[in-house]
Amino acid sequence: MKPSLSKLQKFFRLEAQRNYDNRAVFGGLQRSLQNWDAEARADGLGEDLVNCITSKLRNYEKLMPRERGKTLIDIWLRIERETGIRSKGQRSRTKPAARKPASKSPSPPGPLSNKAGEGGIPDKGEAKKQTKIKEKRTSVSFRPHAEGESAALEAPTTVLNGVGPVNAERLEKLGIFTLRDMLYHFPRRYDDYSQQVRIRDLRYGMEVTVIGEVKRISKRQGKGRRFMTEAIVQDESGALRVNWFNQPWMIRNLDIGNQIVLSGKGDQYLGRLTMNNPEWDLLDKEQLHTNRIVPVYPLTADLGQRWLRGLMNRVVTHWAPRIPDPLPTSVIESANLEPLSEALLQAHFPDSQEEIQAARQRLAFDELFLLHLAVLQQKQVWQGQAAQRFDAPQDWLDAEIARLPYQLTGAQKRALADLLKDLDSGRPMNRLLQGDVGSGKTVVAALCMAAVTRTGAQAALMAPTSILAEQHFASLRTLMVGQGGLQPDELRLIIGSTPEPEKVEIRAGLQDGSIKVVVGTHTLIEDPILFSQLELVVIDEQHRFGVGQRAALRAKGTNPHLLVMTATPIPRSLSLTIYGDLDLSIIDEMPPGRQEVATHLLLPRERERAYKLIRREVEAGRQAFIIYPLIEEGETSEAKAAVDEQKRLKKEVFPNLKVELLHGRLGAEEKDKAMAAFRDGKAQVMVSTTVIEVGLDIPNATVMLVEGANRFGLAQLHQLRGRVGRGAEKSYCILIPDHEDAAENERLQALLETNDGFILAEKDLEQRGPGQFLGRQQSGFLDFRLASLSDARLIDKARRHAEQLLAVDPALSQPEHRELAAAVKNYLSDGKGDLS
Repeated sequence: MKPSLSKLQKFFRLEAQRNYDNRAVFGGLQRSLQNWDAEARADGLGEDLVNCITSKLRNYEKLMPRERGKTLIDIWLRIERETGIRSKGQRSRTKPAARKPASKSPSPPGPLSNKAGEGGIPDKGEAKKQTKIKEKRTSVSFRPHAEGESAALEAPTTVLNGVGPVNAERLEKLGIFTLRDMLYHFPRRYDDYSQQVRIRDLRYGMEVTVIGEVKRISKRQGKGRRFMTEAIVQDESGALRVNWFNQPWMIRNLDIGNQIVLSGKGDQYLGRLTMNNPEWDLLDKEQLHTNRIVPVYPLTADLGQRWLRGLMNRVVTHWAPRIPDPLPTSVIESANLEPLSEALLQAHFPDSQEEIQAARQRLAFDELFLLHLAVLQQKQVWQGQAAQRFDAPQDWLDAEIARLPYQLTGAQKRALADLLKDLDSGRPMNRLLQGDVGSGKTVVAALCMAAVTRTGAQAALMAPTSILAEQHFASLRTLMVGQGGLQPDELRLIIGSTPEPEKVEIRAGLQDGSIKVVVGTHTLIEDPILFSQLELVVIDEQHRFGVGQRAALRAKGTNPHLLVMTATPIPRSLSLTIYGDLDLSIIDEMPPGRQEVATHLLLPRERERAYKLIRREVEAGRQAFIIYPLIEEGETSEAKAAVDEQKRLKKEVFPNLKVELLHGRLGAEEKDKAMAAFRDGKAQVMVSTTVIEVGLDIPNATVMLVEGANRFGLAQLHQLRGRVGRGAEKSYCILIPDHEDAAENERLQALLETNDGFILAEKDLEQRGPGQFLGRQQSGFLDFRLASLSDARLIDKARRHAEQLLAVDPALSQPEHRELAAAVKNYLSDGKGDLS
């Protein structure tokens, strides 16, 4: 068969397998005419036949699938009549193939046959022995699954031809275990090689495609074991030198006379244009790596891009059209989304940049929509439960507020009203109390605990660190003990360092109800603690805790009220997703007397200026923090950095001052001793790691010096800055990055421009992502592949459609929502559902 007809047969067969969607050739069948007609004339085909074929294919994209199939059959029958060729496997020139196609489109004869063994996909009922597939585009082999095609997506990658145990293990490093995982392993970027030029028109730096004939090819060995394969490729306009470095196998892949498609960037050597390490395809084969928008996938060691791209193409082109779409048609239409099958195809092997955007928008919507359905259903469940009611009579509340050592701000009063309304609603409170550092969240929580304990019920407060738990305990003792409140032994602290005899005593008091309020760390859930009547759970700095930890504490009671507090300003996009099942109260007003902290950015060589400021403040009777970063994530390296610097500062910089040390590896007694010394003014400088990020309240501290500031997130730096400025004196925050890097210093510049924690949190989320923002424990359920938590518009859109759907079908019990309900159930069963 002549090369031009063989190529046409290839295109037609691919079209038949794809049910005539006009995607067998990048850009559509009509695009193949750009080169095909010249090849056909060179092969000696008659002018009338060439003109007939080209005229029919020019209108191909305008036809319906059924009409397209008939057109291709008509074209091929004419080819057979005029050339006398016969197609391998053809039974008849007029009868369709025995195996019915997936759609109602007509099945063409021999050359377009879609039956297994001729390029098709084997049916579930075919022989268990894997069928050899000839056509690469759809050659996915899998073992039959009795559960049906959808269940086959859970098959391991080893069911694919060419994936043995070794390659399967390599794929697992990419998070690919099943065929479904492959569908959702998206490209990290795309190389756009869709612009095709003649060799003469190639210019330096252009990323384009050229097509030519291999005129010469050779390889030579360079220094060491380096190889270079060099080819001369020529078209009608000129010749091009092409080099492949360290790819000695290229000499076996190409022969002189091959028509080759090259895609890459124009380069230059000794004044002559070249292409170095371009992607390549043979012209008569499918152009998967060239002449199109080419996906570039994340890789791991010993996995090649071409091999993985070919494997992905086999899986995606077969399975994407067959995957069930969990979104109901109503949502797809009202949200103006691509069908899932089309989105998966275009996300991997797109036809245009616009198709990439539409596909990724659909797939990102799916991730956010599923999360919103999960949190909103959780909220429905929570709101449907009953809880004990606790009222706060106005005279009692006025008396409690009157004995506070300070006036409540308007924002505190509004937040308190929200919380007390929840406590008296008859359903469990499920609220997030958000306020910047020093805004006064603890006193609001204390008043709520008092409203619960006045009736004899119990409350528990869990904090992420012993230091913060101890400080909360001290604050609550001041706010709640005496003057008609709790007795001293009704408020207790339990942390890891609490002596075992005392722990036994506390457990007994909680079980018999004699202890009304307990403050602790994760010890509260790890110890075999039982409560008599736990009715209020307060969790501080909740992003430090994992989902399971919060659920475990809540399970200590029967539908207890839940109050979650954070001093980290949460961007709206995060609050709509992670905290979408929580009601929100914000304390956005600082107590009177709090001054804005003056923030400055110094270069490393200007460090002595910061030391002079510290000496000046200490001479005036004030104190300073010096913070060192967590190097990577090991506590050993964290402690070492602080220890070494404390010794240096004590010896060389502040020899006449008392310099204390605080870090996470110190024992509880050592931490207490260091903090007490600093709190009581016996030490002037505290060298520390981020263990002081939250909770530590030293009004006399006026300087916060942060070394290696570029290693911290903006939200974390804002937290550290909040450790000073808590007294009446002017305070300073000095940021010193590791080096004079313009980009990082530009990022830190945001701290100088605003003291608004919400603005900084938004920037931090954009720059570092939710994993860095929330910490590793909390961010596991936000492992989005395509969705971005900074895309507020898409988040709003997904939530709005989730609310509308649940308003119609709260339990997702309607038949058309069956797939969606299963998806939500799977999402929740992965431990991602308890988001509160």
